[in-house]
Amino acid sequence: MKTRINPEKSGRVTITRQEHGISRTLMSPNALRVLYRLKDNGFVAYLVGGCVRDLLLGREPKDFDVVTNATPGEVKRMFSNCRLIGRRFRLAHIHFKVELIEVATFRSQAADEPEPGAVETRRGEQRQRRPQILKDDEGMILRDNVFGTPEEDALRRDFTVNALAYDIADFSIIDFAGGLADLDAGIIRTIGDPNVRFQEDPVRMLRAVRFAALLGFSMAEETRNALVTAAGTIVRASPPRLYEEMLKILLSGEGAKCCDLLHQTGLFTALFPFFSAWLNAESGGFPHTRFGEMLTCVDSRIQQGDTISPQLLLALLFGEYLDEKAENFRARGMPWQQSVDAATAEFLGEVCPFVQITSRVGSALRDIIAQQTRLTHIPGRRPQLFIARTDFTDIIAYSRIVHGNKKDVASRLQWWRVQAEQMEQEPLPLLSKSTEAAGAAPRKKRRRRRKPHGLQRATQ
Repeated sequence: MKTRINPEKSGRVTITRQEHGISRTLMSPNALRVLYRLKDNGFVAYLVGGCVRDLLLGREPKDFDVVTNATPGEVKRMFSNCRLIGRRFRLAHIHFKVELIEVATFRSQAADEPEPGAVETRRGEQRQRRPQILKDDEGMILRDNVFGTPEEDALRRDFTVNALAYDIADFSIIDFAGGLADLDAGIIRTIGDPNVRFQEDPVRMLRAVRFAALLGFSMAEETRNALVTAAGTIVRASPPRLYEEMLKILLSGEGAKCCDLLHQTGLFTALFPFFSAWLNAESGGFPHTRFGEMLTCVDSRIQQGDTISPQLLLALLFGEYLDEKAENFRARGMPWQQSVDAATAEFLGEVCPFVQITSRVGSALRDIIAQQTRLTHIPGRRPQLFIARTDFTDIIAYSRIVHGNKKDVASRLQWWRVQAEQMEQEPLPLLSKSTEAAGAAPRKKRRRRRKPHGLQRATQ
């Protein structure tokens, strides 16, 4: 790939439309609509980040992100389907029927100082403006809303291969950070000092692992060394955000590779200390191998286009751990359902301080494990109601994946499958009020009995 260096800006590399193979037919039509409207209104607009990286690698992008010199307020005024979100990063989300395009304003790596000048409060007092970039005592960014230039915006991103931009004005590719060279070499490298970048945002360590596994890249030596050194600080990030990042990793289709890198770098132990200790030990003289087997199974299903819910994912990966906890509670005389409830509560208590699993997913995870005994009761009481459960598919899938190689389990699952198919062919009618009224015999109007004349007078 030929490149042309722009002499006006040191470090900037530009690839003209004739020198790269990215066609607009490969891009989201909605992203193009956003880019062209920004351009037609006099603003600079780029596609940026992973979509440009993936297009250059011949991969299909999952998301198309836009950056511009228009402020969030200006973007909102241009698009009636726009919503502004975020405190740490103020972003514009433009909603289409089946797609969301995220638009950010070019940002700067400015100093941590308040904006000049003062603002007047409702009481007429003068106070300094709050800093638009705010970091905690350890250097992690809490707020970042200082607008800047395209180059400043590129250099504040995490990795060089994610700092590439596609300019809608002339269809060129712009590289401010050496991302093209690292893309050709297959290297994940932080922009700037990796120690500082991981300190600013610990989640970048998880992103480095995910990109390396998904793209089949290696990490630059200085990036990997800094990551290993800072692995223990990953818990400084917010638990809900770490949960979302772990879902991306485990549902990426390369979860096994990602977890291998997480183990190698120490990130897995930092995020799941109790489970990691159990995983590295043995039970009854046997190693715990099901976690790795389930990772490979999940990867295979996702690569084939299957969808796996978060609760089924967690049940598959941590089910053996939960089963052992529940068995320990039952050994103390606790009934089955209570043992599963206690095991799930203990597991969530271990994990959620670091990776905050939502209460809805936690409850669904518990039910998948607890309802496995219901599958053994054929037909049991009211099998139709059990099949009608919203999580019936996950309950069946868990049993099939984990125990489906056993003949007795396979025969039970076959029975439930047949029953479910029959229910689909002959669904129970859902009667609305109007249907009930139309099908029922007309009700006679009840005549109101009049009180005797003397009684009416007595009661008045």
